[in-house]
Amino acid sequence: MSTSRLMYLPLGGAGEIGMNCYVYGYGPADKERLIVVDLGVAFPDMDSTPGVDLILPDVAWLEARKAQIEAIFITHAHEDHVGAVGHLFERLGAPIYARAFTANIARRKLDEYGVPEGAVTTLSPYPETVEVGPFTVGFVPISHSIPESSGLVIDTPEGRVLHTGDFKIDTNPIVGEAFDADLWASLAKDGVRALVCDSTNVFSKAEGRSESTVGPEIETMMREASGMVVATTFASNIARLQTLASAAKRAGRSVCLLGRSMRRMVEAATDVGILGDFPSVVSVEDAREIPRENLMLLVTGSQGERRAASAQLARGKYLGLSMAEGDTFLFSSKTIPGNERGVIQIMNAFSEMGVDVVYDDEGKYHVSGHANRPDLLTMHQLTKPQILVPMHGEHRHLREHAKLGKAGGIDSIVAVNGMMIDLSGNAPTVAEYIESGRTYLDGSVQVGAFDGIVRDRIRMALNGHVVATLILDENDDPLGDPWCEIKGIAEMGSSDAPLVDVLEHDLGQMINRANDKTLADDDKLEEQIKRTVRQTTQAEIGKKVEVTVVISRLA
Repeated sequence: MSTSRLMYLPLGGAGEIGMNCYVYGYGPADKERLIVVDLGVAFPDMDSTPGVDLILPDVAWLEARKAQIEAIFITHAHEDHVGAVGHLFERLGAPIYARAFTANIARRKLDEYGVPEGAVTTLSPYPETVEVGPFTVGFVPISHSIPESSGLVIDTPEGRVLHTGDFKIDTNPIVGEAFDADLWASLAKDGVRALVCDSTNVFSKAEGRSESTVGPEIETMMREASGMVVATTFASNIARLQTLASAAKRAGRSVCLLGRSMRRMVEAATDVGILGDFPSVVSVEDAREIPRENLMLLVTGSQGERRAASAQLARGKYLGLSMAEGDTFLFSSKTIPGNERGVIQIMNAFSEMGVDVVYDDEGKYHVSGHANRPDLLTMHQLTKPQILVPMHGEHRHLREHAKLGKAGGIDSIVAVNGMMIDLSGNAPTVAEYIESGRTYLDGSVQVGAFDGIVRDRIRMALNGHVVATLILDENDDPLGDPWCEIKGIAEMGSSDAPLVDVLEHDLGQMINRANDKTLADDDKLEEQIKRTVRQTTQAEIGKKVEVTVVISRLA
């Protein structure tokens, strides 16, 4: 009996949307040779992660097994799949494989960290494969909302695994490869041990629509618009950028790109030959001189990001361009859950300017890049897997997808981040649970989600902050009264006196009552000062503030 096992371990993207990171392993327990699929990011919000720049998967488990990692495979160039490669490469140190467009984006990210281009190897699509340890891996073209998206065919001693990556069934995607049902069916002719499959749109019961269906609607809208048209979508949705730009050209409008990520994506797609017929674009300087009715701006910020071009236009002006009454702003995108507040703020700001906001809640100007329920069933039927493992979705998506698989007679299991699944037997089983979580990129450093930094930041935001300072001489006697500085709280309290004065009075009373033992012990003294400050602020303004105590002792 073999002592080796085939295992699957999600570290991000299973039980959430974003931050995708999946691990496959083969070998004796805890000595498996490993491959990593995708290293993505999630994006912060002011409610739960204020001040954080990016959210990365916690790869501590992988880092501890760095010598066992054979390779990293990136399925496509969306940020939630490739965005962490630069931040995490040194911690994992394994070679990266990707197709040409994704490799171009990955190299740009690694270059920011001084990692040489050779760290990324470009592979052609299947049937080209690469052998890494006990795995033979190939990139299988699949349609999605970004060029050269690929699933993976992963051959192992325990059988074949198909990892779909993000996908939809689109036979006319405008940019990128059409879905090839025959190719996916051919991969299953000798049997598929496990299908690890996108679950994002499992609740959408209508068949997915093709990217080609939105172009005519967008062109009609642009022809009918009287002023300038500004459109936003995901910068990585190259097909939509092509659709929008081509529609603008046919409608007699010049195109100007605003936003660094938008320009970077178009440049990368052009570099690798994906965008051969993208309309020529005008500079910002030229755009200022073009009549408004003959101009379309393609801008970043479809999710309400504060620093993106759309948000800056909503605040007044961006690079000398501004919106005016009679202009049209088009959201050619879907709002990711959690981003609604920022998007609505932008919509209202434009409305106050007299701008007509077109938000595509009926799918007229946007189609999803993910497979709907009928398309997921098609993938099940094409590949006929022994085991189905749903991925890329919140828990409700994974659970519903597993139910769908079971209804079709497929052994299915819900596997969330940190749940290691043994795929070796006739049915999937939970092998063990791994500690998983999040790492925050906070400025230029990575901090753990449980380090307390973000928690303290939230508490200060919610409660305000008081700094209390006390100076003692060499005999532990106070030199003068303690003094306070306040931040983020009301300056006047219920006593109708300045809060700082009340705090300093109460602290002075506490210091006068303190015994010699307390005055000689910094820890005890700090605790007493904190307690007094919180009691006073609770009484005066109804809040128990965050307190920093500074005790200085003269030698």
